[in-house]
Amino acid sequence: MKKFDLNIEKVLEDWEVFHAIREIIANALDEQALTNTKEIEIFQDLKGYWHIRDFGRGLKYEHLTQNENEEKLTDPHLIGKFGVGLKDALATFDRKGVRVNIKSQHGDISFGMSQKHEFEDIITLHAYVSDPVDSNSVGTEFILEGCANDDIDKAKNLFLKFSGENILDTTQYGQILEKKGQISKIYINGVMAAEEEGFLFSFNITSITKAIKKALNRERTNVGRAAYSDRIKAILLASQEKEVAKKLVEDLKEYETGKMHDEVKWTDVSVQAVKLLNESEKVIFLTPNELTNAPDVVEKAKDDGYKIVAVPDNVREKISGQTDISGNPIMEVNQFKEKWNSSFDFKFIGVGDLTLIEKDIFDKTDIILKLIGGRPINVKEIKISETMRLESYSLIEASGIWERDTGRIIIKRSQLRSINDYAGTLLHEVAHAISGAPDISGDFEKCLTDLLGKLASDIEFSKGKSGFISKLFGS
Repeated sequence: MKKFDLNIEKVLEDWEVFHAIREIIANALDEQALTNTKEIEIFQDLKGYWHIRDFGRGLKYEHLTQNENEEKLTDPHLIGKFGVGLKDALATFDRKGVRVNIKSQHGDISFGMSQKHEFEDIITLHAYVSDPVDSNSVGTEFILEGCANDDIDKAKNLFLKFSGENILDTTQYGQILEKKGQISKIYINGVMAAEEEGFLFSFNITSITKAIKKALNRERTNVGRAAYSDRIKAILLASQEKEVAKKLVEDLKEYETGKMHDEVKWTDVSVQAVKLLNESEKVIFLTPNELTNAPDVVEKAKDDGYKIVAVPDNVREKISGQTDISGNPIMEVNQFKEKWNSSFDFKFIGVGDLTLIEKDIFDKTDIILKLIGGRPINVKEIKISETMRLESYSLIEASGIWERDTGRIIIKRSQLRSINDYAGTLLHEVAHAISGAPDISGDFEKCLTDLLGKLASDIEFSKGKSGFISKLFGS
């Protein structure tokens, strides 16, 4: 039997037994990945001892002296590196009273305290190496005596492989996992490195950045968000999974309540979710303000089978005029208005189909126009429609429309509920016909002012006389 000093200079006082078991499992999983051998085994024998076994090349006592290993350092998908975590684990087992035996074809190793070579007054942890009991054995087997079942469970729960997490999507940067419970887990190459309360998902980062490498200290715990947030954002932006997009967009609805999760606070992630959802479902994206001020758009969108999704103003600004991942226009309020108006058909109502009250008001059309000097020459026809397009400058249905190409004024039937509503809408559209100018323009405002002036003059002229005003109001 040979013995040598493990030369452990600094003991990780905060480590518990399950942290040490984590390192043993990590080494076994790395060896499985490097050698493409069968699944590792973790089991308890009849004596109550726990066994952790891989089926790789077998551990050599030299591995206990290594701090770095080129094979592990150059593979970005492995968990650890020979020697470093293992020595920390052995020190923790010794401190916590767990006896360890290692068996492989290269030798059997046990551990104990012994005098340091040439410094007999210093007692340190040593490895005792003897010839293998079975020189034909495959892989490496750790046997742990005095290890609680709960420690094994805690250690296994630190690995994605044993966690039972549901993988929603896999990207070139890592995986998006369905969150279990109230706490999200952040895995790095399958080993949990942090917990998050504010995330919507859990994540497994498989593409390691320099910041993450720097943050992965010996303890492997409490890795700060600053180290991995960019990589998590990259994972989300690379995702093409519709279920992920739906969960993100659903979470966007909570931004007004302050309950939305941290991922959707990243604008580019929210925009990506919108693009994915737009590609897969019939949706229209509106801000809360638009939802309040555009009831006609909302109702028409619902009637057309659209699902209404509320998004913050900054997201709405980013998606305006953009396309989704398949090149389809993202349906926000302006896109919908253009689409709806372009496919719109008027439902004209004949005079004979009007109610008596409506017909009485419509019959006063010429009287109203005479108040301003008569029907303009370019107004060929005045029609009533049950349906109406959306206003060009707002998000509600128009009360009336002037069509320059056809010479028609079209007024929504609902305006015939009173002479005031009808006359106001009619004169508004006449102002468009005379000025040729759109709403909210100087020319239109001037024309409307002129018409109001004429109307006032006629009212003043008609005081006390039977004429237009009495015919108009029936007095």
